[in-house]
Amino acid sequence: MTKGKVKMVFPGGNTCLGFYSFYDNIIEPDAKRIFVIKGGPGTGKSTFMRRIGEDLRDRAYDIELHCCSSDNDSLDAVVAPALGVALIDGTAPHVVDPQNPGAVDEIVNLGEFWDVSVLSKHKEAIISVNERVGRHFATAYSSLRMAKMAREEEKSYRSEAFCCSRFNNLTGDLFRKVFGEKLVWGGGQPKDRHLFASAITPNGIVHHLKTVLDEVEFLYMVEGEAGSGKELIFTELAGYAYRSGLKVDVYHCAFDPAQVDLVVLPERRVAVINLFPELAFEPASLPGLKMCEKFDTNVCLDAGKLSGFAEELAWAREIYRRCLDRALRHIKKAKQVHDEMERYYVEAMDFDGAEAKRREILARILAYAQ
Repeated sequence: MTKGKVKMVFPGGNTCLGFYSFYDNIIEPDAKRIFVIKGGPGTGKSTFMRRIGEDLRDRAYDIELHCCSSDNDSLDAVVAPALGVALIDGTAPHVVDPQNPGAVDEIVNLGEFWDVSVLSKHKEAIISVNERVGRHFATAYSSLRMAKMAREEEKSYRSEAFCCSRFNNLTGDLFRKVFGEKLVWGGGQPKDRHLFASAITPNGIVHHLKTVLDEVEFLYMVEGEAGSGKELIFTELAGYAYRSGLKVDVYHCAFDPAQVDLVVLPERRVAVINLFPELAFEPASLPGLKMCEKFDTNVCLDAGKLSGFAEELAWAREIYRRCLDRALRHIKKAKQVHDEMERYYVEAMDFDGAEAKRREILARILAYAQ
């Protein structure tokens, strides 16, 4: 039997605004069934969800793996779109509780399978580790805020060299290629979904674009310095597509969620992506790609005017890079410390009981399929 496809995204991220969540976009609130998985670190929540996802994929269902930005090996959610079913990690920092208890949502508590007496012996150690994890994340988010300030300074210099007429010409050319010569609003049933396609993680900046763009045939890549107009294009593009009555998948910037890095129009098999320097992505890896074209927004900048800010731009870029590197180091340290805490919960868990619960939930999901 042919296996289902796997799409990998991030529902939350470590950003300049702190931890930022698009959990409301994991699945529609009127889904057939949403299982909210509760339990401490190391209790097997991610394995619980992943194995159910693998079982569904083996039965030819397409699945979405919603990856954790703070742990490269963990999942925040698994979705089977065709079944209208999702399993979602409901613990901090993305606390989730049922919105329609019983009717749609229910809690699966893996805490039922731990020995409280074992955990009580490690109470002080667990509290201490939690505090250390929190301190590392606080430092990481502080560093990302400083990086954001440096990036805004960088943009301010380029704003003085920005040419609107060049930008409008470039944007018009891109829009005509994406939407056709005749641009029409209205019609259709517009729908937008917001997630992250990349994330700032313990392993650096990570993406799974090959899975996100798997069915894309026409790819437009936009490159350019911060403040060259690149940021405006994606927001306008997503808004125009929605007002045109299209389904729009909007993927936000891992560093600054107020910005958009990728817009996918599934019905047209078209995508427009931001090629920022830290993104290691090779379009040739996409199996069905028929056309790929690049747009450079640096043409919207007056080089003569920019030359007067060369020193300031260099300083701003260096501060941005250092702050981003510092944030990445502390996110990695937070993961290392968090792993210490997981050991206490692993020691206290009855994994056989949790596995029996997993088989029960899988059986119920397969019953929904029938």
